Amino acid sequence: MKFHTIGVYGSNEQEYFQKLIENNIDTFCDIRQRRGVRGSKYAFVNSNRLQRKLNELDIKYGHILDLAPTKEIRELQKEVDVQKGELKRERQVLGQVFKIEYKNRVLKTFDFDAFINKLDETGANKIVLFCVEEMPEACHRSLVSDKLHSLGYSIKHL
Repeated sequence: MKFHTIGVYGSNEQEYFQKLIENNIDTFCDIRQRRGVRGSKYAFVNSNRLQRKLNELDIKYGHILDLAPTKEIRELQKEVDVQKGELKRERQVLGQVFKIEYKNRVLKTFDFDAFINKLDETGANKIVLFCVEEMPEACHRSLVSDKLHSLGYSIKHL
């Protein structure tokens, strides 16, 4: 079982799905809390449209809400972004407060054994973790990746 991560900002629809195809992704784990993106530029990753396209590509879809940051944790990052005068789409790294709270409130309680077992039961081999930020270091998927890496799994950022 190999893990990948992908963001959408900075990609167009064709590039985005081409990355999944080229890397033989068979299982797509959406780890966002809200499964929509404002505006038309990235509408192709809004939940219904995304799931239709993944189905066409024969890629299994799962929404892993328990890995999504809570609204409160996202608000902490928003405060940091405002202080830095940085837009979410331009963020390069997560704030320290977000990292600490996400690890304490989400990763500590998430059952990674059950997650891995479920993936194994569904025949997942090449899994991608998805959230919107372009840079993994600007997104909670990097923290999930770090945890998976510590459990012995390889991670590739697409």
